[in-house]
Amino acid sequence: MSWTDLLILFLAGGAAGLINTVVGTGTLITFPTLLALGVPPLLANVSNSIGLAPGSLSGALASRQELAGQGRRILRYGLASLLGAVIGALLLLRLPSAAFDAIVPVLIGLGCLLVIIGPLLSRKIAERRARLGRGDGPVDGPAWLFPVIVGTGAYGGYFGAAQGVLVIAVMGVALTESLGRINGLKNVLTAIANAVAGVVFVLISHVDWTIVGVLAVGSVLGAQVGARVGRRIPPLVYRVVIVSVGVAAIINLLR
Repeated sequence: MSWTDLLILFLAGGAAGLINTVVGTGTLITFPTLLALGVPPLLANVSNSIGLAPGSLSGALASRQELAGQGRRILRYGLASLLGAVIGALLLLRLPSAAFDAIVPVLIGLGCLLVIIGPLLSRKIAERRARLGRGDGPVDGPAWLFPVIVGTGAYGGYFGAAQGVLVIAVMGVALTESLGRINGLKNVLTAIANAVAGVVFVLISHVDWTIVGVLAVGSVLGAQVGARVGRRIPPLVYRVVIVSVGVAAIINLLR
């Protein structure tokens, strides 16, 4: 890669780190950027997952205030996210690479759709919270939440775009908590999924460590910015940028 390519990748990583901390769809920025720079889809996905893991961890650490009193949930659903991420990462590496290449436009499209309907999901969650009140509810949540988080973890291990939106949606239905506390828990679960998938990829797959390093630095810095000022930016700005990049990637892949 040229120095210009690396700068573009660094900026994309910073944007992804910021967006992941706020809404959790940063992969829809970095993955299409890697494709545009000529990186093969499977290598791009593996390197992207590892590179964004430090940013996810940084975002989780920046959410400590929202995580107070959620230790049992973190242990329970962190395990679910871990198991799911291992399953998703192994599926990615064991299935033919041609299968991933074929499904990439669908996955990006799904991620964009989740970003678009995100406001509707948030409204539904807020309406439910208004009906039920804002108590903590069951400490561990309903029984069905564990396997669902395994599923979101598997999605994160396989691809990861908009995993955070999925987690917030299911947690918002299952728990009568503020969105801030749910978002903090989401940051932990997605960080676990990214980290675990990254370990699997390092052990049994080819990784472009230049890409990983640039994305890691950018995403860590972006996550810190996101934790401090990211929520002051209108959500519509995030959605327009994410969907625009995602649609451009789909068009490029289908040409």
